Amino acid sequence: MKYLFSIVITTTMLLSACSNNAKEQALIKQQAIAAVKDSLKLDSFKRAEVKKQEDAKIAAQVREEKRTLLLAERNEAASQPSHNYSNEASAPAKKKGWSEAAKGTAIGAGAGALGGALIDKKKGRGAIIGGVVGAGAGYLIGRDKDRKSGRVQPKN
Repeated sequence: MKYLFSIVITTTMLLSACSNNAKEQALIKQQAIAAVKDSLKLDSFKRAEVKKQEDAKIAAQVREEKRTLLLAERNEAASQPSHNYSNEASAPAKKKGWSEAAKGTAIGAGAGALGGALIDKKKGRGAIIGGVVGAGAGYLIGRDKDRKSGRVQPKN
């Protein structure tokens, strides 16, 4: 009986010691895991905030560099003379639309044909002759206007 009683007491002590300790250890382990997860989350938020601040600083530097370059270009453009001293003649910008010579030719041909038809007794012949003469005169007047405006380079 002594032998049986000692076995029961030993078993009871082992079971009671194991069960309480395991529960406490599991609880401690869960708390530690929760604390590590919270610190990782907090750390990642801190890293994200630091990254945002660094990006903002970089963006500000880029804006400042662009502003500096733009001001330098403006100053450089202002310091250069606007006239050209080279021997080459600068080409004027191409203008769109009808040239003065084309307008003069059309107007002169119309006016000459109308005037020739009114003056000559044979209407067709007068209109043709008047149109050709008017077109020639209108072209010469329009070409002179084109040279003065710079659309056509004058002959030297």
